[in-house]
Amino acid sequence: MTLPLQPDTARPAPCLPAGAAPVACVDIGGTKISVQVVDARGALGQRVEPTLKEGAPDALARQVLRMVRASCQDAQVRLDDIGAVGVASCGPFVLNQGAVELASPNICGGLAGSGRGLPNDWTTAVLEGPLREAFGPARVRVENDGIAALQAERRWGALQGIDDCAYLTWSTGIGVGLCVDGRVLRGKNGNAGHAGHMFVSDNFDALCGCGNIGDVEALVAGNALPRRFPAFPDAASIFIAANAGDASAQAVIDDLCRVLGRMLYNLVVTLDLQRVSLGGSVFWHHRDLLLPRLQSQVRGRLPALTDGCSLVPAGLGEQVGDYAALALVA
Repeated sequence: MTLPLQPDTARPAPCLPAGAAPVACVDIGGTKISVQVVDARGALGQRVEPTLKEGAPDALARQVLRMVRASCQDAQVRLDDIGAVGVASCGPFVLNQGAVELASPNICGGLAGSGRGLPNDWTTAVLEGPLREAFGPARVRVENDGIAALQAERRWGALQGIDDCAYLTWSTGIGVGLCVDGRVLRGKNGNAGHAGHMFVSDNFDALCGCGNIGDVEALVAGNALPRRFPAFPDAASIFIAANAGDASAQAVIDDLCRVLGRMLYNLVVTLDLQRVSLGGSVFWHHRDLLLPRLQSQVRGRLPALTDGCSLVPAGLGEQVGDYAALALVA
């Protein structure tokens, strides 16, 4: 497969070797779903839609199936010729007769109740079962998006050759993938890495979609910021104001980095990590502002465990999601 270049240079699109069966790559987030077909020609027929959060609990799975069919049509690939379907999805996961369902705080309104404003009462969103019915169990692989992105970063990005590492996404939610001694950690239901639901602060002013009050995701995730800081209409406006010298916005960002930095410190010292790569829309678009602040929360604290560990921008940049699902099936 074509290898990417360094983060600040042009990066070739993913493609498969000549003769390889095409694969469908699905990236499910709390805000949007992206689907594309990848074959020897490259990534084709990309479809992007807002994540469906209304209707029956299988509505999201039906949306994914429709988008895969449309992507195949755009790519001029027969659905029956798809060799595998890789799904990188936000979690947590719940297993129902061995098939993944999503108990995602940013999708399922039945977890935290009406206080989060989601337009459904789902406690899980059906996902893997309908995909297995359509493609067969052997052709479908579903992983937490943090784990999938970790695998992409280890294969093509900033974590190549690193056995003790993590990938963190700071976006709509907070997701993490973990690797220790060269082994990717998954856990009993594939939920290892849900560090966004750690409690690292005594600030309990925010309701997470999981029902927790004051966990990391409730405090710093992109969709939490306008709820916590109503003076700013969205996350982007906080960073715009901070870059313009607004002291209150700068104080907000310092607080966000203190919370997320403590979570990173906990991961580094618990797992003895060598490198953490960071991505996601909130981090990536403001990485020059955020990275030094996050690094300061890790460096110099208990040097026996933190020396030799670096925090770096994701090597795949904004394309982490494009490569994550592909890493599951390529």
